[in-house]
Amino acid sequence: MTYYGDFDKFLIMNTTEIAASSPARQAFRILQFGFTVAPILAGLDKFLHLLVNWDQYVPGVVAGILPFPVHTLMFVVGVIEIVAGIGVALKPRIFAYIVAAWLAVIIINLLLIPGYFDVALRDFGLLLGALALGQLSQQFVKA
Repeated sequence: MTYYGDFDKFLIMNTTEIAASSPARQAFRILQFGFTVAPILAGLDKFLHLLVNWDQYVPGVVAGILPFPVHTLMFVVGVIEIVAGIGVALKPRIFAYIVAAWLAVIIINLLLIPGYFDVALRDFGLLLGALALGQLSQQFVKA
């Protein structure tokens, strides 16, 4: 039971109401929103090239072994990112960890390209955020 104000009135809040207003619940929703929207937008941009020419993020060693053009790889990556974003929206308990693994692959890829270490560091921060989302999902999302 929680007392509010000077009106000698008690308000009983159930556990769901308390959890919904908790900082941890709010952090979960913020991360879920971010890891839904960002991958979907990045995935769509693989097709539109409004933000950046994504082909530049493919290391030469990878481009050299591909049996198809780099641009085709970016289309595949775009689809994966869109699916990952939708997955985080619907099943964050699972897809938060899939996004974290995807970010680990992206980091390794970026470390193969001189001059992109700063982007790799940023993506490491994103990976940590995806792991935090996965952990928070254990508390706030039913299996």
